[in-house]
This record gives sequence, structure tokens and C-alpha cells, in this order.
Amino acid sequence: MPPTDASTGTGTDAETGAGLTPEPGGGIEDTLDLKLPDELLALFGEDEPVLAPQANDTVGGLLDNPAYWGPVTTPVGAFQLVPVRIDRDLALISRWMNDPAVAAFWELAGPESVTAAHLLAQLDGDGRSIPCLGALSGVPMSYFEIYRADLDPLARHYPARPHDIGLHLLIGGVTDRGKGTGSTLLKAVADLVLDNRPRCARVIAEPDLRNTPSVSAFLSAGFRYSAELDLPDKQAALMVRDRALRTVL
Repeated sequence: MPPTDASTGTGTDAETGAGLTPEPGGGIEDTLDLKLPDELLALFGEDEPVLAPQANDTVGGLLDNPAYWGPVTTPVGAFQLVPVRIDRDLALISRWMNDPAVAAFWELAGPESVTAAHLLAQLDGDGRSIPCLGALSGVPMSYFEIYRADLDPLARHYPARPHDIGLHLLIGGVTDRGKGTGSTLLKAVADLVLDNRPRCARVIAEPDLRNTPSVSAFLSAGFRYSAELDLPDKQAALMVRDRALRTVL
């Protein structure tokens, strides 16, 4: 499971996300710790993952490619997910990870090599977790991790369903925090997942139960509180955005 809470913009703390906190060099169980055999991947009927758009790309893999999900209009501007490229994005993401409010939850502060290792573990993996920049009006201002929760160690701790998708989010700029931007982006990305992943019936996250602003952000984004999870490093609130309830919540 990737890192825990990160900033949503509904409060001053770095607050929203899902999963367990990684440690440099490996740490506790992580999304990428589970190696899926070819036989199991074949059961999902999916091709190799596509992590960056190229001229001859096709949509497929464990998560398809968020780059093809297109821009969407939100109350705070045009928003688009842009899959991370190390050569282009490392310095920016590393700077965000060294913000004390973010570092308190993601635990990726330090030299760029720390962030690079975290990103490369996903980019060089089997495609079950895709790191993305979130851009508003063309300006990168947030970082997302979109991952297959049903293929994650998190699935050991809740009644996972096939094709459950998990989200992590941090808001990079201090000026974008505390204004409800996090809730707006959480809703936008959850809707993008549901629009583009027809086999996904729900989007999940597990912020720290003590992090009231984070839980509130998910509630404002149309997620519902489902259960309390006893995870190895925290008590978490399992937050769920259901496809069947998306027009209601």
C-alpha cells in the first residue's frame, strides 16, 4: 500500500490519502511488494500496462492510462491527470515531499533520490499503481497515486471486490490548501475512474481516522464512511465512493 495521508486542501495539515506509509528502501508492506504471477494476471484478461501516451499506445493494462482520461471541467478550473515522468517531474514532486506538512504523512522527505525510488517502484512495476501529476489550467499543483486496491496488501484488511481502485492525493502548493480544492479534485478523479474503468464499482481510500479534515474532505467529495480499519500503522477510515450512489452523494 502506498503512503498514508496527504494534503487535500480542506485544512492546513497534509491530510488525504490511502494506504500504509512506506519507508526508504522498502519498509512495510507496499502496493508493489506483491508480485503477481503471469497466470493470475491472465485471469484479469488485461494486457500490459500503459504508463505514458505514445503514438502507438493502446488502452489496457491493470489501470489503463489516466493520460487518456482527458481533461474535465471542475469548479476550480480545467483539471487533468498527467502520468509522472521522472526526468520532467522529479524535482517538483521531491520539493512537495519535503514540505513538513506533507512529509509528516508520506515520509518521503530527503534528497531527490528518495522520491525517485518511490516513483520508480511504481513506474517499473506491473502497472497496478500509477503516479500522476494533477494539473489545473495546465499548471501542476497536486500529486495522485491511482492503484488497484484489490491487488494491494490493503485487500487483506477489508472485503475487497474485483477492480476496486484506491486513491492517494497531496496538494502541492500551500496556496491551494484550505479552500476545498482537495474535495473538488477527489470527486473529479473518482468520477474519472468510474467513467473510464467500467468494471470498477467503487473507489476507495483509507485516511487516518484521527485526521478529521481528511475524512471530511472525502465525505464532501461523495465518499461514504464504510468502516474502521485496523491497519499495521494506523486506525483508518475506509472511505468508499460507489458507482451506484455517485448521483446521490
